[in-house]
Amino acid sequence: MERLIISEQDIVNALCVYISRKKQIKPEEVEIELMYDDDYGFSAEAYANGRKQVLVTINIIEALRLWLDEFLNRDPYSGIELVLDDEEGIIAVIG
Repeated sequence: MERLIISEQDIVNALCVYISRKKQIKPEEVEIELMYDDDYGFSAEAYANGRKQVLVTINIIEALRLWLDEFLNRDPYSGIELVLDDEEGIIAVIG
């Protein structure tokens, strides 16, 4: 199976859908900021309904599994690796 690269924008989109379903709001009502820290790894901050929620790596992976399954019709349990790319930012490598 070929490897699939998910862009930073699509990771943000996946997180917007993920949070919107948990909070029962529209994806457009969610703002996401992706982050990387040498000590803590990948994380994100989600802003919805005037509140901030911190998401850790496993939450990002969960959101990407939802995205792969529902929007890309791909196996959500193929390997997902988050990568900090110098040019592309935070991306996900699938497969």
